[in-house]
Amino acid sequence: MSRPTPRHRAVLARIPGGRDGRRMLIVSIIDKTGTGLWAGCTALYFTYVSGLGLGQVGLLMTVSGGVGIAGAPLAGRLADRFPLVRVIAASQVMRAAALLALLTTDDFALLTLYSALGALPDRAGSVLIKLYAARLAGPERVRYQAIQRTTVNIGWSIGGLGAAAALATGSVHAYPLLLVGNVLSYAVIAALTLRCAEPPAPSRVAATATETPKTRPANPWRDRTFLGYTATDAALFLDDTILQVAVPLWIVHATVAPAGLAPLLLVLNTVLVVLFQVPLARFGATTPAARRLLVPLSGLFALGTLALAASAAGGRALAIGALVLAVIALTFAEIIHATASWELSVALAPADAQGSYLGVHGLAHSTQRFAGPLLVTAVMSAGPLAWPLLGLALVGAGATQHRLIRDRVSRPAPTSLSVPTVTVSE
Repeated sequence: MSRPTPRHRAVLARIPGGRDGRRMLIVSIIDKTGTGLWAGCTALYFTYVSGLGLGQVGLLMTVSGGVGIAGAPLAGRLADRFPLVRVIAASQVMRAAALLALLTTDDFALLTLYSALGALPDRAGSVLIKLYAARLAGPERVRYQAIQRTTVNIGWSIGGLGAAAALATGSVHAYPLLLVGNVLSYAVIAALTLRCAEPPAPSRVAATATETPKTRPANPWRDRTFLGYTATDAALFLDDTILQVAVPLWIVHATVAPAGLAPLLLVLNTVLVVLFQVPLARFGATTPAARRLLVPLSGLFALGTLALAASAAGGRALAIGALVLAVIALTFAEIIHATASWELSVALAPADAQGSYLGVHGLAHSTQRFAGPLLVTAVMSAGPLAWPLLGLALVGAGATQHRLIRDRVSRPAPTSLSVPTVTVSE
């Protein structure tokens, strides 16, 4: 086996978290590659393999999505009470078991039950990885998050291409094989996760250093500022649903642009995230800087929604140009919001309840994934002028969040998730 070159070592040294940080990036790319194999054909599996009707598939996915909302806060509480690495590995094993159970039945009730059980650890996964990265990378957590998001998009792309190749065969047997491929990816990442060191928990470090008696941990459900922040962040996560759900449907039902433009725009979104997530992360490397990003974020939402409205106002060239502009604006909104949300959610969480706080914040994304499609389809039904109104609402959400967290961001916090003086080995 060849030794790493000096250039290779220099690249590895720029990834925060050392060997465990790099190992968790491998976990993320394998995880999303497996998810990419399965996510695009989930509804088709239930239709062609399980024999469910359209209404049953819709109800199954709605129920599982609703149940999955509870996964983030539940994972956060568990992470405050048990070793984080074991909680992450357990959630990965649960995802594999729930998915594998789908192969054992075609009964609608059981399929719904297994899907719902799988949605809990699935929604918990992002919160747990976020918490691990925050504890491991410390003050470099924003850069680590940017690198992690880049690997996630690469994994999604690899999995999506693999699923497309399998489905191109036209065989119904491809669906169970893709499911099994996802299960195997969970087994691999669970084994890799257990090889990672347990990162230092700031609350334990603080307690050891001060030798003071333990007080009752902070409760995120009683923290009005944090709950308000989470609620506004749920709105700002809407870029995901607009890009993934609204844009393809809008192309087909409201514009004269070719339907084949939809997958090309999704590729454009992925490429932009891979190219710019890490370079732009430096603009949100501190908590005040992350708060300032809410201003350009609002402008990008306004531009993107105006472009979507304009895409339905003219001919083919105007539609294509406006849609490309909309996707570019909303993709940069996605990049900026990911950076700001990561840093602000971590900075606003006190050390003695970091898992619980980040678990509650995980509700923002879970709720958006559940309710977002209903909202954007309602906007599309109302016509092109509804898009600027949605953009105005998102600008209002950004302005509200900017003002809401002002005092918490401006004053120094006595407890922080960053523990730069303590290493994993220590």
